[in-house]
Amino acid sequence: MKSVLSLLSVLLLSAGAILVPSTSGAQERGPVTNLPLPRFVSMKASEANIRRGPSLTHRIDWVFKRKDAPLEITAEHGHWRRVRDRDGAGGWVHYSLLSGVRTVIVEKEMLDLLSRPQPDTMIIARLELGVIARISSCQRDWCELSAGGYEGWAPKTDIWGIRADEILD
Repeated sequence: MKSVLSLLSVLLLSAGAILVPSTSGAQERGPVTNLPLPRFVSMKASEANIRRGPSLTHRIDWVFKRKDAPLEITAEHGHWRRVRDRDGAGGWVHYSLLSGVRTVIVEKEMLDLLSRPQPDTMIIARLELGVIARISSCQRDWCELSAGGYEGWAPKTDIWGIRADEILD
């Protein structure tokens, strides 16, 4: 009986070691680029075929048609990147259709673009839901954006295309 209990406890401890998530804080890296995964990029092209798998032989599931739209890369395979948009739609796209230029998409109706990264400062402009803006920099809770000839600050919680913990200079 003791040997059965010993074996059971060893198995449980082994399973626990497998199930406990790593707390090392190391971010996964892409096998092709050695860049962090997931990461954000933007669409370089005005139209991109999004495929079911990483080759031209795979079926086209979607066609993304917004130049500069932010996309999240979740995997890499050769010259292909698996991406998703803010709605979760996605698939595989050739890397030549993507850009490292960082953009975000406004997720709030009439987002105030502010003169400083503080809630009670002068409003520079108001951005409509779905507007794509270029990121200049990001602090802990705020990003400096440019869109339509206007530059200002917006809270990270109201945009998609940057991680909550990401800082950009």
